[in-house]
Amino acid sequence: MANGTTGAGGLAAPRPRGGVLQSLGDSLVITKRNLIRMSRIPEMIIFGLIQPVMFVVLFSYVFGGSISVGGSTSPAAYREFLMAGIFAQTVTFATAGAGAGIADDMHKGLIDRFRSLPMARGAVLTGRTLADLVQTALTVAVLAVVALIVGWRTHTSVGEVLGGFALLMLMGYAFSWIGALIGLSVRTPEAATSGGLIWLFPLTFISNAFVPSDNMPSFLQTVAEWNPFSATVQATRELFGNLPPGYQAPDAWPMQHPVIASAVWSVLIIVAFRTLAVRKYRSATA
Repeated sequence: MANGTTGAGGLAAPRPRGGVLQSLGDSLVITKRNLIRMSRIPEMIIFGLIQPVMFVVLFSYVFGGSISVGGSTSPAAYREFLMAGIFAQTVTFATAGAGAGIADDMHKGLIDRFRSLPMARGAVLTGRTLADLVQTALTVAVLAVVALIVGWRTHTSVGEVLGGFALLMLMGYAFSWIGALIGLSVRTPEAATSGGLIWLFPLTFISNAFVPSDNMPSFLQTVAEWNPFSATVQATRELFGNLPPGYQAPDAWPMQHPVIASAVWSVLIIVAFRTLAVRKYRSATA
């Protein structure tokens, strides 16, 4: 028989799909499953929106006017400087949710049920991270509206603004793979949430997100300038036109070429942590 084996009723069974095609199809099925699940638990989305909105309001009105940016203590100047950092923090903090979700699926045995199905091994993790990316994009969209309400503005072309948001989404997707690895490495969702947040605080605060890095001690300044998070924040500020007047970027290569550095960092993180997460998934469910 040329087109496949004969099944019940003499019908030819379809040929198995190729590896890449099967993996893509299975990943989209898992993505859809997770998006439907999220829509049925609206509090997940609501609570995910509240935190970044609080950060915008608190940093804008509490710290605005007390932190010098480009020699100015104007609240408006700090607000524009701040928003790239808030956007970046929002997409990275989604890491904790990704890890907790995968840990919960592991804890309930859902991963084992997926493993019994004829599907690509990496599809379960890819589908989960893609669903988290959709939720993160929704959060960032709402956050952008709130930022516009409190006075944030962009000063570049539409293409550059969209490029800035694309870099943010790429970094968020990269960090979701770190969350996936954490979720596979712990025993409970609570541990995944803690493990997903504990390293994010030094990552985001030892950076240029909330204050210029040149105000830091020299050794912290070096760490901040080579921080992947800082590269994305710097790139986003450039693409949004939110750099302070007369701003001089530090001499470190990532700060001189932040768009390239941000993209390279994100791709490297995706490649490294997706490989580790899929390997951990296979060994954890073996």
